Amino acid sequence: MSTNTSLTDLMGIEHNKLNFFQELQKNIEELTTINLQSEDQRREIAAILDGVTDVMMVLSEKLEIISVNHVFEELFPGVNPIGKTCYSLFRNVERACPECPAFRALSTNSVCKETAIFRIDGRNLQFDMVASPLKNPDLTENRILIFKRDVTLEKEYQAKFYQAEKMATIGVLAAGVAHEINNPMAAVAGFAEGIQRRLARLDESVPEDLADDLHDYTDTILKECLRCQEIVKTLLSFSRPIAADFLPVDINQVAKDTLRLLDHQLKKNNSIKLTTELITPIQHVHGDEAQLKQVILNLMTNAVDAVGDSGEIKVQTFIEGDNVGLRVFDSGCGIPPENIDLLFEPFFTTKSVGHGIGIGLSTCYNIVSDHNGEIVVDSNPGKGSCFTVLLPIK
Repeated sequence: MSTNTSLTDLMGIEHNKLNFFQELQKNIEELTTINLQSEDQRREIAAILDGVTDVMMVLSEKLEIISVNHVFEELFPGVNPIGKTCYSLFRNVERACPECPAFRALSTNSVCKETAIFRIDGRNLQFDMVASPLKNPDLTENRILIFKRDVTLEKEYQAKFYQAEKMATIGVLAAGVAHEINNPMAAVAGFAEGIQRRLARLDESVPEDLADDLHDYTDTILKECLRCQEIVKTLLSFSRPIAADFLPVDINQVAKDTLRLLDHQLKKNNSIKLTTELITPIQHVHGDEAQLKQVILNLMTNAVDAVGDSGEIKVQTFIEGDNVGLRVFDSGCGIPPENIDLLFEPFFTTKSVGHGIGIGLSTCYNIVSDHNGEIVVDSNPGKGSCFTVLLPIK
């Protein structure tokens, strides 16, 4: 190879270098532009994902978490989910949930939906889940994108709306039935009293055993008529709308007055322990004092029936946010989970025949709702029940 390099050769080499550097600079500029565009797209996608209010997860085929969004971190603060299975976090179990839509989404290659309840941080939360398969030929395994929307409050509000609608319909029906029953029952009671008055004239002309039977029969008729009239009164109070002109009411005084009505019943059974914890001072609520007494009386009567011959009943008042609260706890038999949602249904009762018609809690629900309040129940079978009434201060 010749070591003699001409000027032309040198100029050619420098020209090639210049072309190379110009091409390199052009490539760098193009890459910079592409990188800026990619960064803009990344920020746009991140902003969209940050705006998603649902829990979002990308799972492997084994349901191991690959990535999550910020909502997941709000639901499980301080937990690193990467590599963990979704069912171990949401269910605290070692097997996949039977209702999990991820498997169906993979097998059918379609978007699948499901609704499930998870117990997280001591609360039952209901989620609407949507699973979508992520098919990618460049990956060794498929992935699943899952959205979980917390619909707990939405379902609770729907249930309350349906309950209020149902109660309004039942109230109209109850009023109609009560009025229709009242008239014939008054006639039956009147004729029974007439028979009793005439029996006095026949005592000497009819056999003694027959007279005794007739007295017994008419006494029974009158007693049952009176019981029916009490039921009618309960139905009418259940359906009667509350007046709009509420007055300031001291819930502590209402509780004391109501408990005084039960003094005799509680003293008859010394094995029932009653404790009261009435917070003072306490703000007044606007309402109907007589109706609120009826609420407490119904709750206390149910508590006495629940504890039976022995047990504990506790009555508390408290302040919670902008609400005045009243809580009635009993250490009775508790309520089976399948009956919790039926408690405020009209005519639903677990009591034996003759001890209730299932209007008490329905009436409580109506009264509290008309006061713009809320009544909730928490019960453990075998341990007792707790009914809580919340009434707005303003």
